[in-house]
Amino acid sequence: MNIVLRELMSGRKSLIWWSVGLLAMIAGGMSKYGGMQSSGQSANDLFAAMPKSLQAIFGVSTLDISTALGYYGLIFSYLLLMAAIYAVMLGANSIAKEERDKTSEFLMAKPVSRRRIITSKLAAAIILLFLFNLITFLLSAMMVNYYDSGAEITSKIAALVGGMFLLQLIFLAIGTSIAAVSKRPKLATSIATGILLLTYILSIAVELSSKLENLKYIIPFKYFEAKYILASDGFDAVFVILSVVIVVVLINATYILYQKRDLNI
Repeated sequence: MNIVLRELMSGRKSLIWWSVGLLAMIAGGMSKYGGMQSSGQSANDLFAAMPKSLQAIFGVSTLDISTALGYYGLIFSYLLLMAAIYAVMLGANSIAKEERDKTSEFLMAKPVSRRRIITSKLAAAIILLFLFNLITFLLSAMMVNYYDSGAEITSKIAALVGGMFLLQLIFLAIGTSIAAVSKRPKLATSIATGILLLTYILSIAVELSSKLENLKYIIPFKYFEAKYILASDGFDAVFVILSVVIVVVLINATYILYQKRDLNI
């Protein structure tokens, strides 16, 4: 069976369940916005009364959450976390599962190079990420436009989801590079997930302390924040360049490390 098709078939159930989670997150969040609007409660006043630490955790910051798009920006910070977890696990598991399922010897015995194996796995993973983001965009546009429609709103949501895709590529590359060097499937996934959680915690710390501002350049979660994308016409070029560099370096590392590793027999 074609490796790309095999990987897509293997990842379809996971994508379905993550899509259900996306639906629950977006629909649940926007329904709360509708409830506050109907009751006349000011969302901005509600969150402004919270301590700064809680505002950072909730990702409120400078967002105008009295609008449907602004409130979606609040939800988007959690969607980013979900998307990153999905991507890093997808990257790590796409390679590590061969060791876990004891299929690495069978795969290596096929008349295909290790480079082609990695290329096929990466291609399948990127397709799955694209589908994840397409589903996110469709669900988000549908729910936000239900409360406040407009071409500008749809374009802003598209920009947010585009940033999410770039973030996922970073964590996909982190997952694959770690799995390429580790012979223990569970350890590879745990390390990749640990790096993700560390960067997420650091992104909150940067919000709490201006002294940590320079750390934002090594924290992917700070690259495509809703508050910046919604307030501008696009992405910060510096963060886009950093994203491309990180992805290219880590993908190259994946190829090199995977070709050098020995089978775990």
